[in-house]
Amino acid sequence: MRAVVFERYGEPAEVRDVADPEPAEHGVVVRVEATGLCRSDWHGWQGHDPDIALPHVPGHELAGVVEAVGSRVTRWRPGDRVTVPFICACGTCPSCAAGDHQVCERQTQPGFTHWGSFAQYVALDHADVNLVPVPEELSCATAASLGCRFATAYRAVVQQGRVAAGEWVAVQGCGGVGLSAVMIAAASGARVVAVDVSARALDLAREFGAAHCLDAASVADPAAAVRDLTGGGAHLSLDALGSPTTCAASVNGLRRRGRHVQVGLLPSPAGTTPVPMARAIALELELLGSHGMAAHSYPPMLELVRSGVLRPDLLVTSTIPLDEAPAALAAMGAAPGAGVTVVEPWS
Repeated sequence: MRAVVFERYGEPAEVRDVADPEPAEHGVVVRVEATGLCRSDWHGWQGHDPDIALPHVPGHELAGVVEAVGSRVTRWRPGDRVTVPFICACGTCPSCAAGDHQVCERQTQPGFTHWGSFAQYVALDHADVNLVPVPEELSCATAASLGCRFATAYRAVVQQGRVAAGEWVAVQGCGGVGLSAVMIAAASGARVVAVDVSARALDLAREFGAAHCLDAASVADPAAAVRDLTGGGAHLSLDALGSPTTCAASVNGLRRRGRHVQVGLLPSPAGTTPVPMARAIALELELLGSHGMAAHSYPPMLELVRSGVLRPDLLVTSTIPLDEAPAALAAMGAAPGAGVTVVEPWS
């Protein structure tokens, strides 16, 4: 099969022929019809993820068709259209037994713990626990974005963030996850302040329901600007980019007893990121993490997609062939981009 491969962190990846994967007894091999290009893939390429072993094939949000099944798989057969959370749970550890598959103690992640979906085929573990059927009316390009950015945003806003109609929600960073969060929060009846430095990203945020769009580069203190726009601060704020600056701005933009949800990865050489804890203490803020969403939690989100309340298809702003993926991956470091870029390995 053809796949995007990198041999060294931060150096150009290339498309080459590699061996086809084989399914584990509990797993499947999926023919990849579409796979999203995510900032997490860029972090992996930069060497920020200790699970990656070189040489490596990135890619973790995908949709496609089951090609082969392992001997212990009972729920799936070749030809099924599927997607999958980027966290593949084992289904048997204590966290999984509690329903918390997104923090599985023995999780695997395509594109991180093993070769991923920037390829024509990808192997996925524990298929009976992790695969999600793709409705016929949903394109693979749209379904690919569900496995990471859209499902991650849904859980961050609805489940972890506990958004309520009428609340103010601030979204720091309007890439794929951030724009998904804007759409989901607005559809939930919240009033959204979208924050970014890209005019294109803010235009899309406005299109997806943001009440205010704030250019962070145009103000001295974005957190103070959020507090002014919301009459005292957001009830819920998300850092959807993942940087010390956007993390601090998210926390500092909250009102009393507000909720911060960290969605974007925060790699640092020291392994820690400064957080305004004095404000968290004084205002009794909640600081929460959000790490994907379990397959069993997909049905309510998929029903909102099916009914047209949520439109993840509108987030797909470009599709590219596999040969263009290495350059697009490298470009994410300088400009994460607005919307979702989908790679189609067979085009």
